[in-house]
Amino acid sequence: MQRIVPNLWFDHNAAEAADFYTAAFGDARVVETVRYPSEGLLDFQTEFAGQVLTVEFEIGGYRFIGINAGSEFRPNPSVSFFVNFDPSVDADARQHLDELWAALSEGGKALMPLQEYPFSPHYGWIEDRYGVSWQLMLTNADGEPRPFIIPSVMFGYTAQGRAAEAIEYYTSVFGGRVGSVVPYPAEAGPMAAQVMFGDFQLLDQWFATMDAADQDFTFSCGVSLMVYCDGQDELDHYWSQLSAVPAAEQCGWCADKFGLSWQLIPANLGELMAKPDAYDKLMGMKKIEIAAFG
Repeated sequence: MQRIVPNLWFDHNAAEAADFYTAAFGDARVVETVRYPSEGLLDFQTEFAGQVLTVEFEIGGYRFIGINAGSEFRPNPSVSFFVNFDPSVDADARQHLDELWAALSEGGKALMPLQEYPFSPHYGWIEDRYGVSWQLMLTNADGEPRPFIIPSVMFGYTAQGRAAEAIEYYTSVFGGRVGSVVPYPAEAGPMAAQVMFGDFQLLDQWFATMDAADQDFTFSCGVSLMVYCDGQDELDHYWSQLSAVPAAEQCGWCADKFGLSWQLIPANLGELMAKPDAYDKLMGMKKIEIAAFG
């Protein structure tokens, strides 16, 4: 089971976005659609009564959840997704990469052009029409295998230079292991010895990270990481470790000391939400209390 699931915030068009991704990636499907209640919503949610709340979809077996909400947040490149095309697995990897690049480019913009780089013979960074960022890479067939999709967390803006600290922090919270950490070379000036690329595992899932120069965006609820917790004790443990911004605590959401957003939910949340008045109870919580659902 994939226990950490990226959630992507969409402005009234989560279902449209899910259809776009399933068409663009090919090996993808919509798994489940959940709707808002028809009544009992908060004032700012009334326009969504009976409409789509979330859309869960898979890309190459990797799960995402699209949140259908307002314009409050939008994904940005502080959290992106590596898409690894491995020639040792797919003889047409380069062609398939190019086809995906073309699909994601429609209405999007290139953050790094698709071309050869020292770390890959064919790589590009694209922000799609919904603001979600993808790093498409033709991988080294001789290297250690990596999954098709890996979330990448970029430390810049107010968190610049903290990638190494983050690797240690997250692996201490969840357990796991460090894969590789490549520092910037001496000629990088002020960024020398900071993390140019690193990857690590949490709950048997790979994540990547890097330090970057200052930019005008940072972490937000536009991309959050949902963690399925095995009971209240585990949820409480992760909450005590991760939640560092009291103002961000709402309905199981929290933000850590770097500003990255998390959602800590019980693995049986779907079952709990089927109980009477569950939505009202959830909306009144900060940390989720399983017993409160009755």
